[in-house]
Amino acid sequence: MARTDAPGVVTGKPLIESDRVEGTAVYDRNGKHIGSVKRLMIDKKTGQVAYTVLSFGGFLGIGDQEHTIPWNKLDYDTSLGGFRTDITEDQLRGAPSFYRERDYDWSDRDRERELHDYWRTPYYWGV
Repeated sequence: MARTDAPGVVTGKPLIESDRVEGTAVYDRNGKHIGSVKRLMIDKKTGQVAYTVLSFGGFLGIGDQEHTIPWNKLDYDTSLGGFRTDITEDQLRGAPSFYRERDYDWSDRDRERELHDYWRTPYYWGV
């Protein structure tokens, strides 16, 4: 993902390698660190990043929780060197448990709709 200095304004490289995104810090609107990117979920057909799995809580990897959030909830902030989001820790704690097992059936559109509706974001696949 390219850097943004303001929403919608792209500076720097327009593409980034996935291994450089994994582990990147995520901050709330006030600049408080709330977690980090664990992995990206990519739509096989379009190649579009659909979700990020956000790891938060815990200490040194112990007790971390993971939640799947729509990719469009993150904007890269060059001043923070990480992603900024309007998501709060309370929202993360109340989020649907969508991603847990590696063999989860990602073809369940009803579950994906639930996820997008919770985060109030448009469906990445259109309607």
